[in-house]
Amino acid sequence: MTKEASPFANARGAKTVTLSVQSWVGAQANVAVAQYLLEHELGYRVDTVQVDEVPAWDALSQGRVDAILEDWGHPDQEQRYVKDKKTIVGAGDLGVTGHIGWFVPTYFVKEHPDVTDWKNLNKYADRFRTPESGGKGQLLDGSPSYVTNDKALVKNLDLDYQVVFSGSEAAQITQIKQFAKEHKPFLTYWYTPQWLFEKVPMTEVKLPAYKEGCDADPDAVACAYPETPLQKYLNADFAKAGGEAAALLKNFRWTTEDQNEVSLLIADRKLSPQEAAEKWVGEHEETWRGWLGT
Repeated sequence: MTKEASPFANARGAKTVTLSVQSWVGAQANVAVAQYLLEHELGYRVDTVQVDEVPAWDALSQGRVDAILEDWGHPDQEQRYVKDKKTIVGAGDLGVTGHIGWFVPTYFVKEHPDVTDWKNLNKYADRFRTPESGGKGQLLDGSPSYVTNDKALVKNLDLDYQVVFSGSEAAQITQIKQFAKEHKPFLTYWYTPQWLFEKVPMTEVKLPAYKEGCDADPDAVACAYPETPLQKYLNADFAKAGGEAAALLKNFRWTTEDQNEVSLLIADRKLSPQEAAEKWVGEHEETWRGWLGT
């Protein structure tokens, strides 16, 4: 990402805002609604830039974007930019709690209920094998840029599985839907909140319980993922001088149900993010009116 990609970020005296939009649809839903309100209620020009999670922190620190509206936890970046350099400030909870886990289709769980215990996964490795998994069971992941401990977990739990990256959330959804259409078993990295659960019911596999600090060493992780209250962050200069826009983004807080409602419109009903945002805004004035302080 270059400065030229987002010419409006941190522009003095201009009613412009640049938002970082992540590749998954829940993050797109946040940005779509924030953008709609900034443009239609406050009269800002909004630029959006899609950038991977860690580079987004660098861009935010440098003022090339003004805000990240959904962060799933990056303690190294938080230490560097929020606590040490103070170029980024926290903007509060999004209102949504995220959780990453391993999931299998509920139709397979009904036939093999013990698959939901990680200790039994090797028993079913041959059922989850694919041409891409090299003779082992497949653990389907999304983008390598996402927060994931899966390679370490497979190694440290001595599982006969191979992590296979689909490349993106969209590609992963396509693969999951195809497995479900053919009623095939699969094991996948997935997360909540996510609209796909309404279309393909999935059940989480219980990994060793998460305890504070059990994931501190990325190479030694052998525990489940934590529950993560998703956070917003602003460029420090924008937080001070961003006026109504910064205030709106600080106040932006909605529920899992709100996010899923917009996500479903975008990903399943194929509305554009702008159309989905307009529909949600039109039906939920009692929620967003408070973000404007009116």
